[in-house]
Amino acid sequence: MGYLSIVVLLPLAALVWASRAGGLDELWRQATQPEAVAALKLTLGLAAACALVNAVFGTAIAWVLVRDRFPGRGLVDAVIDLPFALPTIVAGLTLLALYGPGGPFGIDVAFTRIGILFALLFVTLPFVVRAVQPVLLELDEEMEQAAASLGAGPFSVFRRIVFPNLLPAILSGVALAFARAIGEFGAVVLISGNLPFKTEVSSVYIFQQVESDNTTGAAAVSVLLLLISLAVLLGIGAFRRWRTRHDHV
Repeated sequence: MGYLSIVVLLPLAALVWASRAGGLDELWRQATQPEAVAALKLTLGLAAACALVNAVFGTAIAWVLVRDRFPGRGLVDAVIDLPFALPTIVAGLTLLALYGPGGPFGIDVAFTRIGILFALLFVTLPFVVRAVQPVLLELDEEMEQAAASLGAGPFSVFRRIVFPNLLPAILSGVALAFARAIGEFGAVVLISGNLPFKTEVSSVYIFQQVESDNTTGAAAVSVLLLLISLAVLLGIGAFRRWRTRHDHV
């Protein structure tokens, strides 16, 4: 608990305290500035889209890695963790070189919301994959085989047997991806262009407020992001506990 307090709880408490420096009225005024609201809406929308895309493709990648055997499978499995190891600012620079002006693929999404989404998808890819993989490894394939022998098609087997078992893990990965996406800075600061009311996300807005010596405004938006992330994580955790208890009953 002492280590947890020093590393996590005390910094979070300091952030909340800093946000109250001018009182609750000033906190609300700073958090509801038009530019701050626009940045928050863009951040939440892109984070939600990123989480949904990862829910589908992350689950598909985990399925392929667990159920299929192909040359280079170990390499692909290792590449999944690359966004964890690679500095996010390097990821942003790489994406800008690939999908920016003069990129090798002729695709220019730099300084657009699509470019920001690409960056968020890159840094959040491992969460759903790594959450679903252990569940797939432990899933008893005999249930699927029994259902297939009784005439159930592949889609019915997945919908009635596989998906209910994977759902808590998928939701956990989605929650982590969403929380990471709303706070991402390094991967988006270059490719977003930071255009107010267009491509400015909350993390960049917070950074700019700190540079402008508006620590109260930066802390106010930071606390909002903190509360949203905490609410999402607690909600998914509660659902997982309810689902696990329901399955045991």
